Amino acid sequence: MPTDTSERWVIEGKALEANLKELGYDVVHSNAKDVVEDQISQIQSMVDEGVEFLIVAAIDNKSLGQVLAAAKDKGVTVISYDRLILETPDVDYYASFDNYQVGVLQATHIIDRLGIRDNEGPFNLEIFSGDLGDNNSQYFFMGGLDTFESLLYSGKVVIPSGQTEQDPTSTAGWSGDVAKERMDTLIKEYYSDDRELHAVLSPYDGISRGIVAALVENDYEPGTAGFPVVTGQDAEAASVKAIKDGTGQTETVFKDTRQLAHTVTGMVQAIVEGGEPEVNDLGTYDNGFKFVPSLLLDPVDVTAENYVEVIVESEYLTEEQIDAGEA
Repeated sequence: MPTDTSERWVIEGKALEANLKELGYDVVHSNAKDVVEDQISQIQSMVDEGVEFLIVAAIDNKSLGQVLAAAKDKGVTVISYDRLILETPDVDYYASFDNYQVGVLQATHIIDRLGIRDNEGPFNLEIFSGDLGDNNSQYFFMGGLDTFESLLYSGKVVIPSGQTEQDPTSTAGWSGDVAKERMDTLIKEYYSDDRELHAVLSPYDGISRGIVAALVENDYEPGTAGFPVVTGQDAEAASVKAIKDGTGQTETVFKDTRQLAHTVTGMVQAIVEGGEPEVNDLGTYDNGFKFVPSLLLDPVDVTAENYVEVIVESEYLTEEQIDAGEA
């Protein structure tokens, strides 16, 4: 696993370990805590110990070529977990969610909540994207931008900063602090002359909370009609609380990480039993060497209207955890 600063990776690591142990496998579970060199070292140690499968959620998806080559020399099956590992032929399978659809859901929430298609506008939008080292960032980004394309072309939606490419909108380390600083700069540079900011397309809850913090510091009041629509992803407890309470962020995209962990466990089991793991995409995810056989799951849009059904009733989070703002 890549980090412990986001709830999902802690939850998924535990779920994967429990699922695999339940089937009788020996499991080595490590979290590199955002240090690329440590992740490489952890993987090499696992290879040296004689593991037969590697399930890897990369920190930097271009950093693992050499260590995965060593793994492949020993016959290890490599499953790229949620973040596609790039620039190596030694990835056997990829399991994730439909990450392009994540961006579509986020942009659609903004369009629907503001009634953009039924009103003249223009509506002012700013875009944030994720860490450039995470291949998923481009899919979130393009899903959102493509959804807004006709509205941007017609002038109904405007991006006053002009920042419409992934690089200037990126957020190093998916950091809320980095996002807060950029949002503060955008407000001061482009929204100081009574220009309204109507929405912020944000790819991840941690980034979203940084954006909301910057908005509040610049005298935007959560819960009022003038507070911008802010999207998110991963259904982190603090963000679901904000959605429930109406204190900033109004949407998150839920990717049931337990389902992804279950899916990858099934991939391992299928291979062990001499079969082929289920995949449903053979031609989308090009890692620079090949199209990696992929199994993609469906993300779910979450708002105040359906969080109980999607998050609480599925037992992903309890109401108590949501109210406390932490899982």
